[in-house]
Amino acid sequence: MSEPQTQSGRRRLSQSELNFVIESHERFITGRPGGKRASLRFMTLSGLDLSYRNLSDADLSASIFDGCKMIGIKLERANLFGSDLRKADLRQADLRRADLRGVCLRGANLTQADMTKADFREGQIAIPHPSRGLESLHHQTRVAFIDDAIFAGATFDDAQLDGASAFKADFSDCSMLGAKLDGANLKEANLSGAILEGASVGGANFEGANLEGSVLTGVDIGTAKMSGARMKGVLSAPSSDAIAKAPGLVEAIMANLIWCKTGGANGKPAAMDGMDLRPLADALRGARLTAASFRDACLVGMDLSGAHLQGAMLEGADLRGAILKGADLRGAKLAGANLTKADLRDAALGALPLTPGRASPATLANSRMRYAQVQAADLTAAILDDADLRGCDFTGAILLGVNLKSVDWSMAVGMERR
Repeated sequence: MSEPQTQSGRRRLSQSELNFVIESHERFITGRPGGKRASLRFMTLSGLDLSYRNLSDADLSASIFDGCKMIGIKLERANLFGSDLRKADLRQADLRRADLRGVCLRGANLTQADMTKADFREGQIAIPHPSRGLESLHHQTRVAFIDDAIFAGATFDDAQLDGASAFKADFSDCSMLGAKLDGANLKEANLSGAILEGASVGGANFEGANLEGSVLTGVDIGTAKMSGARMKGVLSAPSSDAIAKAPGLVEAIMANLIWCKTGGANGKPAAMDGMDLRPLADALRGARLTAASFRDACLVGMDLSGAHLQGAMLEGADLRGAILKGADLRGAKLAGANLTKADLRDAALGALPLTPGRASPATLANSRMRYAQVQAADLTAAILDDADLRGCDFTGAILLGVNLKSVDWSMAVGMERR
């Protein structure tokens, strides 16, 4: 019996056939016997389930995946050149360094997907003849169509989206550090809260786009079309005043260190309330800042890994994209802080012992922790009431006695529902 063909000449795979190909590919990439690299070029896989499978380095070019279920799929370095993934469910997919030139993602859901260094530029697509199929191809240059796609909380760091069509796409709370968006059509797109630091947007169309609360540090919008764009709360480069205050802040950090080392006999806790601390660069990494005050301070994207922040006051602080990996935040006050896409892996967020039988818990009530990395962190007895935990990863975290009243944990992983 001849293989079933679609009208375009592409072969249509069944779920069982697809499973066989994937299993063989997974053996191949793990070095097990009987493996073979997957080649699924010019195939039709509409509506099939590829969730949580590993197709890294596979060739999936010019295939149709419309409506496929692909949650958590690994497609690192995969070739999806010219593929059709419209309305596919790619939540939390790994597409790092994937070839997505000329791809169609219209209406697809890529919430929390990782597209670091992915290539979305235009490509020359081979189009099968309507009746003769693959026997007669013609070529067409096509940009990546990602209109109406959902990318909330996704990562596009250093991705190439030059010329892509992203009309009404949702990029809210995305990390787009150094992304190339030259000539892209982002008309009426939602980029609220997106971190676009160092992105290139020459000639891009942001007409009617929502950029409220986004980070545009190092972004030149001089040649971009900005008519009707909503820019309330946009964070740009540190002011000259903030830069001028940096030396004094370094002195305050040193005074905090002396206060810690002398048990309070000398020096004093640093007071940096409401300040833009970004000019300090990596000066806070590993710093001794016990009991320091950072209320309403701007620490967006800063490296505070390994910092000693026991009992620190961080209420209302902007810590989007901040690196707090391994930081000691026992007893810290983070109520109302913005920790969207912050790195809190291995951080200590438990209670701070004060006297025998008395301790002060870490407080993150009303904080915004969307898409934060909290793997292996210790949150013993922490207060997270009314926190926004959407998309957080708590894998391996210690949650003993944690307060979780009225939290929003949609798509959070690694947390037992309580």
